[in-house]
Amino acid sequence: MQRLYDFLRRHPTGVDTSWAVVLFGFSLLWVGTTHPPVGNPVAYGVVAALFSLVVALRRRAPQMMLLLAVALGLAQLAFGLMPFFADFAILVIIYTVAAHDGTRWASRLALVGGLSAAPLSMLRWPSDAPGSALAHVFFTVIMTVPFALAWVLGDSLRTRRAYFAQLEERASRLEQEREAQAKVAVAAERARIARELHDVVAHNVSVMVVQADGAAYVLDSSPETAKQALETISSTGRQALAEMRRLLGILRTGEHQEAGEYVPQPDVQQIEDLVEQVRNAGLTVDFRVEGTPRPLPSGVELTAYRIVQEALTNSRKHGGPEVGASVRLVYFDDGLGLLVEDDGRGATQEMYEDGGADGRGHGLIGMRERVGMVGGTLDAGPRPGGGFRISALLPLKPAH
Repeated sequence: MQRLYDFLRRHPTGVDTSWAVVLFGFSLLWVGTTHPPVGNPVAYGVVAALFSLVVALRRRAPQMMLLLAVALGLAQLAFGLMPFFADFAILVIIYTVAAHDGTRWASRLALVGGLSAAPLSMLRWPSDAPGSALAHVFFTVIMTVPFALAWVLGDSLRTRRAYFAQLEERASRLEQEREAQAKVAVAAERARIARELHDVVAHNVSVMVVQADGAAYVLDSSPETAKQALETISSTGRQALAEMRRLLGILRTGEHQEAGEYVPQPDVQQIEDLVEQVRNAGLTVDFRVEGTPRPLPSGVELTAYRIVQEALTNSRKHGGPEVGASVRLVYFDDGLGLLVEDDGRGATQEMYEDGGADGRGHGLIGMRERVGMVGGTLDAGPRPGGGFRISALLPLKPAH
């Protein structure tokens, strides 16, 4: 049955043609068996054939078939051809036009024509049966009901189709929006993980390289200093591995729990440990805290830690020999201020404008993105008298 139903849906014109043949056959049978004869059988046969054509092509050209049906109905009235079996095609075309999503004039014409068919027929062929005028009116109304019902059913089907089409369009649009939001979320998560990896790798590997160079330089003259440098390399490497495991745990859900190790996000309290680590790597850093320390939102604390980490890494990489830096944290009533400066030679102009002409400079881009995510502001550039300065203000609440 399903195959038959699918076949009929794929060949609507063939189905309509079959019904047209049936209509034509019954119409000829009615004309041939009517007693007394209804007039010229040829005229009735031509009208029956044209009405059958209306049924056959009702879905291919509904507006044209409606006009043809109207013309045939008027011709019946003009030439006195009484209503017969073929007039059933008028009900079919009224239903088809009302259900069609084409122009509305055709639907209105079908409704007006259907409501006018029975009254015009009663005026053209008044009944000779005895009865009151009210009975004739009642009979006319009863004959009008099928035409009105055909139009109502067709219009209801059209409205239902439009409703389901709107639902499908809305579902498709929502699906596209969900896909777009998912892509944006994935891109944002990738960017966040990329910033984290950059901060972890750039800082810790930089410390390890500096310590390794120092250990190689004093290995023969001061083994104790070399040993201390190697211990710093070891601890820095373990810290880098722990933070990278945490990042991998984000990419692979549950991995850090399975490994039995979890590393919390860095916060403001760990900035002092970060400064001490940088001091051990050979960079002189002056660290000060102003205001009353208090708990801050985790996003603000992580942003502050990463800014200080990236700024000190840049000072060590671009500041030159014997560079000194200072880190200043200021607790305001409505936010946290950061000021990181060094007295080195600073970075070239291309390193902090437009992401770096040589493809570098991602650290400062990451800083701006982090600060922007918490609704803060950041200024970075050379300071008067030489060196480099990074100043940030992180509000407790994101800006609207």
